[in-house]
Amino acid sequence: GNIEILNLNMKPGNTLKVKGKISADTVGFSINLGYSSRDLAFHFNPRFNESVIVCNSKRSDSWETELRVRHLPFFRGCAVKFFIEMLSDKFRVKLPDGHEVCFPNRHGYHNITYVSILGGLRIISFKL
Repeated sequence: GNIEILNLNMKPGNTLKVKGKISADTVGFSINLGYSSRDLAFHFNPRFNESVIVCNSKRSDSWETELRVRHLPFFRGCAVKFFIEMLSDKFRVKLPDGHEVCFPNRHGYHNITYVSILGGLRIISFKL
């Protein structure tokens, strides 16, 4: 169930709402925002085998420094809702339990045109 959208128009102040069901047998999934799969402003990657959420960015197909958050308030097989807010200087993700994860807008993007959702998350709804 991978999704890729090439003509998103996400700007600072916008919130992406993603609702889905996590596969019962998945290792993890990722939600990626940027200009292309090679240039990502924000990579949000819960990993169940490590009990961690990895956030990162990618420039010219090269990964940058990871931020690892040891707060995973959801599990395989459950329904989840994420709110990803783009601010001028950072991305803020509201997790299902209300906890927030913030990640800097390292590239200074003012318009996100690309989104992909990969791995073990079956999308129920997707709204900008």
